[in-house]
Amino acid sequence: MTDQEGQPGCLVCDLSSGAVHLPGGRVHETRSWVVEHCVGPLGIGTLLVKPFRHVLHVADLTAGESAELGPLLQRVTAAVEEVVRPEQVYTCLWSHSGGVPGHIHFVVQPATRELMDRFNAYGPALQVAMFTEGERPGEAAVAAVCDRYRAVLDAC
Repeated sequence: MTDQEGQPGCLVCDLSSGAVHLPGGRVHETRSWVVEHCVGPLGIGTLLVKPFRHVLHVADLTAGESAELGPLLQRVTAAVEEVVRPEQVYTCLWSHSGGVPGHIHFVVQPATRELMDRFNAYGPALQVAMFTEGERPGEAAVAAVCDRYRAVLDAC
C-alpha cells in the first residue's frame, strides 16, 4: 500500500487504520485499495472497496488508483458470486456522510432471493429497506464469510 492518509473523524479511514474495530478484519488489499466487510445493515457478505487514501470524489483518483479499480471490482464481485451465490451482485458508489461528500467507497452487495423476498424489494429500494430495519450481521458470521472471501481472493 502506498498512502494511508487518514482524515480525523472519518469512519472509513478509522476502520482501515484500525482505530475502530473492524469485524472480520481486512479481506484484501492492493497497493491503493482495501476490501472490508460492510459494518452497516446491508447484510452478510456485503463488501466495501475503498481507497486507502482519503478521497471524496472519483474524479480525484490518481491514475494508479483508477487503473487498479476496474480489475479489483471485477475480482471482488466474482468472489461474492462464488461465495454467496446471489441472483445479482449490486455494485454502487456511496460517498456522503451527513449530506456532504465523504470518503468514497464502492458497496459490493449480494442480492439474494431470500433478501428480496424478505424485504419485498430489490435495487435501491432493498438497500433503503435494509437501512430502515437496521439489522447488522453478527461478528461471528462476518468473520466466517470474510475467511471464505480471503481464500477466494488469495487464490486469484
